[in-house]
Amino acid sequence: MRIIAGAHKGARLSSPSGANTRPTADRVKESLFSMLDGYGVLQAANVLDLFAGSGGLGFEAMSRGAAQVDFVDSSLASLRTLQANADKLGLDHSAKVHAGDVLHFLAGLPGPDDPEARTFDLVFMDPPYPLGEDAVTQILGRLAAHLDMESIVIVERAARSPEPAMPDGLEVFRSKTFGETAVHFVQLVGEG
Repeated sequence: MRIIAGAHKGARLSSPSGANTRPTADRVKESLFSMLDGYGVLQAANVLDLFAGSGGLGFEAMSRGAAQVDFVDSSLASLRTLQANADKLGLDHSAKVHAGDVLHFLAGLPGPDDPEARTFDLVFMDPPYPLGEDAVTQILGRLAAHLDMESIVIVERAARSPEPAMPDGLEVFRSKTFGETAVHFVQLVGEG
């Protein structure tokens, strides 16, 4: 697995051992980031990479101009790999690796009324395909409090899975299928 474009183009990333991670294929990543470039969301972005695995999506975003990425994963192998990749790329100052369950991480973030509240410009959510649709919806519901009207959430699922059910306040505004992978672009529901 490698970084496709940007400041770290061509850099090889390590992958966690075992069969529990599913890195995003290069052709999917290339198309996805082409679309994100078109939306102008990458430059100086505050990014959240949930179920990060090796961090391929988050590190690609950093290579293309994102300011900071928070990586969240519960697998010890993934956490070690994330830190090793950040160190290898010299991005450990702007890549924060968080150990734990995604829902617990989101529950621990300061709420919107807290002066410490954080808003993410771009969120990658590539949960294991066996994760149920109810869990995906619950995560999106928790995530909504940490988005603004310009934020984009990318949900990657198996092409055979249904489109994720959206909690109140969120909508899918674009979907694209690449072979066995479906990518859904999610945002807050616009007013008016």
